[in-house]
Amino acid sequence: MSDVLLLAGTRKGLFIGRRGAAGPWAFDGPHFNAQAVSAVAIDVRGSTPRLLVGGDSSHWGPSVCSSDDLGATWREPAVAAVKFPQDTGASLERVWQLQPAGPEAPDVVYAGTEPAALFRSTDRGESFELVRALWEHPTRSRWVPGGGGEGLHTVITHPGDPDAVTVAVSTAGVFRTKDGGASWAPSNRGVSAVFLPDPQPEFGQCVHKVARDAGDPDRLYLQNHWGVYRSDDAGDAWSDIGGGLPSDFGFAVAAHPHRPGTAYVFPLNADSDRVPAERRCRVFRTEDAGASWEPLSKGLPAEAHYGTVLRDALCTDDADPAGIYFGNRNGELYASHDDGDSWQLLAEHLPDVLCVRAAVLRR
Repeated sequence: MSDVLLLAGTRKGLFIGRRGAAGPWAFDGPHFNAQAVSAVAIDVRGSTPRLLVGGDSSHWGPSVCSSDDLGATWREPAVAAVKFPQDTGASLERVWQLQPAGPEAPDVVYAGTEPAALFRSTDRGESFELVRALWEHPTRSRWVPGGGGEGLHTVITHPGDPDAVTVAVSTAGVFRTKDGGASWAPSNRGVSAVFLPDPQPEFGQCVHKVARDAGDPDRLYLQNHWGVYRSDDAGDAWSDIGGGLPSDFGFAVAAHPHRPGTAYVFPLNADSDRVPAERRCRVFRTEDAGASWEPLSKGLPAEAHYGTVLRDALCTDDADPAGIYFGNRNGELYASHDDGDSWQLLAEHLPDVLCVRAAVLRR
């Protein structure tokens, strides 16, 4: 038997949803009341699942908390888990991403932050250390904040190689390491930056999110500020796969946990009109690595809709068939339990949904 756990970080706290085998959903919260929760993670690698939350209190500032009892209690380290060393002259503004590595690195958790930096934990998120080589990258002085700030918002580890990590920064683009973080290289060839004088720069792209394919660890999907792309060589080069979409602007992209070539996006009208494409609430799915796309809307609102889905507010679990989840800035949470073929409304009238994560908890 198994339960499904869903974390929804919002502008005013964390909401936790639970669903038993084929049973109804039950939600509680808000945890971290009145805090903006921009990053959540569910680490199922240990004997006990660990929940990680990046919150931001208007009084006490940003922090990372954890729970080993599915959110019944929370703890915050006595010393800040994520903190810039004094010599950097920087201070933490927000935790944008919390990402457990895979089984190849069982105790490693990464944190992406604003200002854009990568931190690494070797104790499942109890403490983190700045990855210096990326912070001191020679291009760094020319990174420019995006509209939401200068954040490192994507961390992707390689299932077969603990030294290979891919990150994405707004608005610096994709960077990769092959040596455990000792060195980093921009990986943006083919990704357009339509807002720059040179639309094909080495770095400076406004990458919104990157996801890894289930079947090929070197295949990546990228949602850009204008443009949906695929790489078949771990980011060495990217090709445009957005031609079958009503708009190739958006924030979110997620890959199916089991089906190769299958990914999901939520298109928005434009950077100047950040509402669902054509005012219709639809997730789009490809099952052929971007050669074609189909709209998924069964059970979603049919009337004009204005709920924007942010970069970390679309995710999957690892069930089969997979659960697909998204939240929007209208405060609605939706779920599909059949790979996206049909949807149901789980919650509404929540605060602005910033991030969602889901996992199957097997008993």
